[in-house]
Amino acid sequence: MNVRERFLEVMDFNTSVVVPKWEFGYWGELIDTWYEQGLPRHDYPQVPTRITSPSMSMTNIAWHSLRSDRLPPATAVVGGGLYQANSFPVDSDVRSALGMDRGQVMVDINTLFYPAFDFKVWEEDDERLVYTDLDGVRKLFVKDPGNYPSGLEYVIRDRKNWEQLKEERLRMDQIRERLGPDWPAQVAEYRRRDYPILLGGFPAGYFGTLAQLMGYENLFYAYYDDPAWIHDIQRTFTDMWLALYSEVLAETTVDMYVIWEDFSAGFGPMISPRIIREFMVPYYRRLTDFLKAHGVKAIFVDTDGYCFDVIPLLIEGGATGLYPIEASCGMDLLRVRKTFPELQLMGGIPKFELAHGPQRIDQILEPVAEVLKTGGYIPFGDHLISPGVSWADFCYYREKLNWMCEHPQGR
Repeated sequence: MNVRERFLEVMDFNTSVVVPKWEFGYWGELIDTWYEQGLPRHDYPQVPTRITSPSMSMTNIAWHSLRSDRLPPATAVVGGGLYQANSFPVDSDVRSALGMDRGQVMVDINTLFYPAFDFKVWEEDDERLVYTDLDGVRKLFVKDPGNYPSGLEYVIRDRKNWEQLKEERLRMDQIRERLGPDWPAQVAEYRRRDYPILLGGFPAGYFGTLAQLMGYENLFYAYYDDPAWIHDIQRTFTDMWLALYSEVLAETTVDMYVIWEDFSAGFGPMISPRIIREFMVPYYRRLTDFLKAHGVKAIFVDTDGYCFDVIPLLIEGGATGLYPIEASCGMDLLRVRKTFPELQLMGGIPKFELAHGPQRIDQILEPVAEVLKTGGYIPFGDHLISPGVSWADFCYYREKLNWMCEHPQGR
């Protein structure tokens, strides 16, 4: 079986196939350290230069403003479990060195505004960059290691400017244009693929999109001050996404959908169950009913942090899977599996614990072995593998995990 076929079988809870050998990804700083520690360097990951859709090209101008031949320390280097988006470089050398699989590829279409906003630099010196990104948000990028661009002025500010955005950049008569000029070539590639492809992902979600475009504080106030406005935003994006996905699915199948949310932090969700039920679940249902009717059987919610208590609401909305199951924030992989036996899972391995050496690695892989026996699970770190994990310890961990993926029922 190729990796696409294995992915589909695992998501169908077949426990007799080799589980895809992926990692979520790695911080750029860590990859450079690993090269120094012995990772063979053949294909150094590069921040893409070509600008396509907002999903694929956001933050591009920030990373390239560093003008360095090293990876930006705060960028994600994609390891297979994380799809490529947001100008993230893709790893090849770790995958090759440790016999891992090619990962998911996100369908490159415009799920935000069409036409996308142009990059515009407002201020720049050696220390900071102020610019407008493809999503129309004015951002600040402080050029220190470990920093990520932050919002200064958001693109959705009030009802008046929202109506203007709808009229100018969310028109239903421009759906085909969102596929981009390379669409015929993409379709040809997708039809002969041997790897999984997905729709959705960053920045398409029912909390994530609004937080990205409005800012967290403005969104939290709007839930209470103007709920009708929030519903209008959700309906508008849902209508547009379903029309866009109808065009995609008329020409190719897809293997997975990712609802990008990131609504949880270390101690729980940033929004209450009532907010999720009122402002998210109805739109989840529209989306997931559509996807299931088109044969998509893996519909994952992507959120970091502790989210155990709201999993029933995600299932009610039609989600079938969850990742990265951030054990580092208190998510117990085994508890999730026992409580929700039909939920598809990815991730769940506490990334920081890998720095503590082989004995601790053996311990954290014990629940992984148990969940692999149940099917419907692809194990990898519960977010980007962090600086502090040595190449030697990562190799120990990954070689053992690879064996477990090849023998999901153990011996």
